[in-house]
Amino acid sequence: MLLGDIIARLTDETTATQTIVDLGDLGLLAEMQKQAEDNGVSLGAYAAWTVRTYADNASSDEWTNLMGALNRSADPGATCLQRAFGYVLTGIAGSAAVND
Repeated sequence: MLLGDIIARLTDETTATQTIVDLGDLGLLAEMQKQAEDNGVSLGAYAAWTVRTYADNASSDEWTNLMGALNRSADPGATCLQRAFGYVLTGIAGSAAVND
């Protein structure tokens, strides 16, 4: 699945919630829900924004690290999403607003 397809699917609230739950990190789900609420958007909109922000702002070193992680991963899609969510949640991507 292409990154654009993943982003499009994440905009659906149910799909976004299930996708995050499937990552096996309930703490991540709670933090994503909190950030979505703090930004006045749905979880789906926040998740999609997070992946777009990662794609647009990750450094070349981050992309290199992601490629290495994907090569070692049994589930590359989940690995990519976890890195994208973590990248934005830890503030590495800056403090851009979701509605920008």
